[in-house]
Amino acid sequence: MNLRVRSFPPLVGLQPQVLILGSMPGIASLNANRYYAHPRNQFWPMLGALLGFDPQADYALRVQALHHAGIAVWDVLAECERNGSLDSAIDRDSEQPNDIPSLLAAHPSIRTLLLNGQKAAASFRRHHHGLDLDTAILPSTSPAHASMGATEKFAHWHRALRAALAQRGDPVRP
Repeated sequence: MNLRVRSFPPLVGLQPQVLILGSMPGIASLNANRYYAHPRNQFWPMLGALLGFDPQADYALRVQALHHAGIAVWDVLAECERNGSLDSAIDRDSEQPNDIPSLLAAHPSIRTLLLNGQKAAASFRRHHHGLDLDTAILPSTSPAHASMGATEKFAHWHRALRAALAQRGDPVRP
């Protein structure tokens, strides 16, 4: 049975330069009311290593570290129907996109979109094909994306964040 699920509001600081877009939070995240709450999701460990914060810190401190680095987080989809947590279970006909153009208009400092996985990329292309920003499709940080190891995922994310944040004095660790 498919359930109707809704995403969270965006995490946006004062001068974000990068917007990381997922597809839709999974059940663990929805239950915790926090982005990337599944204990095996690599989002917080990777971003913590890249930006120099403790990935086990309180959620508010992790969000503050993203804001300080110029990173915003949201999802391509505002709502959808899905059975379980997997992106592959999202009913495409039920997808309702978030208003990403309005977010970008309100935060013109955002110059780069990083799409967290292929489902986020496919949904983004379907719903927001006219947006003209530097965009990179990165390997999903989800534990469901097991075909690529953590080291290789880390390398992709490191290159993308280093390039996207170079204008800020490169807060990304080597």
